[in-house]
Amino acid sequence: MTREEFEELVAEALDRIPPELTRLMDNVAVFVEDEPPADEPELLGLYEGTPLTERGEWYAGVLPDRITVYRGPTLRMVERESATGSGAATGSGRGAGGAGDAEGAGGGQGAEGGREGREGGNGREGRNGREGVVEEVEITVVHEIAHHFGIDDERLHALGYG
Repeated sequence: MTREEFEELVAEALDRIPPELTRLMDNVAVFVEDEPPADEPELLGLYEGTPLTERGEWYAGVLPDRITVYRGPTLRMVERESATGSGAATGSGRGAGGAGDAEGAGGGQGAEGGREGREGGNGREGRNGREGVVEEVEITVVHEIAHHFGIDDERLHALGYG
């Protein structure tokens, strides 16, 4: 799948977010990158910023939060699932800077939450090709937007967006 096709899937996933939620999103930009940082090669998406639940009067004049969806790991994971017939996605958040917690939803500037693909079933067996990529992109976009709203990985797993 080309980068342009993948970017279109991310845009379509964003368009499927209910308007009542997108109206609440504030100071956040979404990007597509081919590959994640070398130390996290399985990362499907990453939220970097200050969740809405942690913003206070001090929050002004800051750069936008950043949501990044990674093309390479997503395509490889779906390809692996197609080849093995097994589901693979589980979430993995990480805290960074300030009061960020280990689940990626913590406070202060620099909170990060990410989503990794890993081997192991997740109830989404049998996906393949474009359909699998569409589903995985949608799950990743929702997962990272949820971090923008302050929802941690534990809750996302419980909701099926881990």
